[in-house]
Amino acid sequence: MTKKVGMISLGCPKNQVDAEIMLSKLQNGGFEIVSDPAEADVVIVNTCGFIEDAKRESIENILDMVSYKEDCENLKILVTGCLAERYQAEIFKEIPETDAVIGIGANEDICEICDRIINGEKVESFPPKTELKIEGDRILTTPPYSAYLKIAEGCSNHCTYCAIPSIRGEFRSRPSESILQEAKKLAGEGVRELIIVAQDTTRYGEDLYGKNALVPLLKALSMIDGIEWIRLLYLYPERIDDALIDEIANNDKIVKYMDIPLQHCNKHVLKRMNRHGDRESLTALLNKIREKIDGVTIRTTFIAGFPGETEEEFNELCEFVDEMRFERMGCFAYSEEEGTPAAKLDGMMDFEIRQERADIINERQNTILDEINEALIGKTLSTIVEGYDPYTDSYYGRTYMDAPEIDTQIYFTCGFDLNDGDIIDVEVINVIDGELTGEAV
Repeated sequence: MTKKVGMISLGCPKNQVDAEIMLSKLQNGGFEIVSDPAEADVVIVNTCGFIEDAKRESIENILDMVSYKEDCENLKILVTGCLAERYQAEIFKEIPETDAVIGIGANEDICEICDRIINGEKVESFPPKTELKIEGDRILTTPPYSAYLKIAEGCSNHCTYCAIPSIRGEFRSRPSESILQEAKKLAGEGVRELIIVAQDTTRYGEDLYGKNALVPLLKALSMIDGIEWIRLLYLYPERIDDALIDEIANNDKIVKYMDIPLQHCNKHVLKRMNRHGDRESLTALLNKIREKIDGVTIRTTFIAGFPGETEEEFNELCEFVDEMRFERMGCFAYSEEEGTPAAKLDGMMDFEIRQERADIINERQNTILDEINEALIGKTLSTIVEGYDPYTDSYYGRTYMDAPEIDTQIYFTCGFDLNDGDIIDVEVINVIDGELTGEAV
């Protein structure tokens, strides 16, 4: 009898890659992958445990599967991912209906663990985090023309608000030969857009080669036939040097999109976050990027209400957002995470105040984004086709300014047939409810 397994994967693209590797192992191990939990013998919940909202979503999904189990008494629930790695035995204690709770280091043994719980065992397994494999065959859960490419695991930056180093371990790069081999395989399967991810992509290679190796990697990736877009996420500002800026500016395959999580601009807040820089240095960096990279889109994130953030420091952040006019930006209320140094800092404020400050920043950004979108009318933007909407008789896709799942889409008409994954030029004609509309050139 065929064993059937379903997967719910939550959180960031890096966790999604882990899920895709597990799915491939399961399929090669004789399991049938199903999308309906009611058909499954095992449902794997690949959790996120980064901040409070993510933890809540993970717990809700586990509890949803517990509800399924009431009607499907033979269903087994396996919990892995960051929440499982972070809280381990607590999940069994709080949700005893689960059948297995495993750390990320146990993902390599996913087939064996599924077999064990199908046979009635309860399983807890928490090997060293370094046993998590960051390479291997994958079953893509993204559209077939776009894929995430994880080049490293873990983080050694130790920002005081962040639990990732304790969950995922120290930063460890993946050998470039392995990355290039996977990229060629993905291109051969029809992938046209590679989205480069790691906790800190700008740190790539330092641990393996004794120096930063991101630029040589990008040069090599851009030589692969079939790859047309290379998109960079999670660039740390202090490691963005002239070599990287010049490579992005001059390499036609690298989309002019830089995801740079700044978190704040005030030097005192940044120091408490164990981050570097200040408003002046960050302004100089952003101005240099915009001067050297024509048409660049800069995405960033900020944290509002960090412990000890004064009204003056918050106002400086507001002024910085107004001045820099980011093409893409999100601001989040500080999430107090147990076990992190920031959780012990003085000056913790009520969550309502943190959220109010985040809302103020986001409202300012909405106004800026409306103005940026209006200024795009009449311009032509390189766009990847994602589908066709028969109700509006138009195609939709993402411009080079937009990453999947994070940013917006553009809707456009076309006088000839297109396929998903085609990359074409679209002239922007209008903005409707914050989204661009246009016509294929």
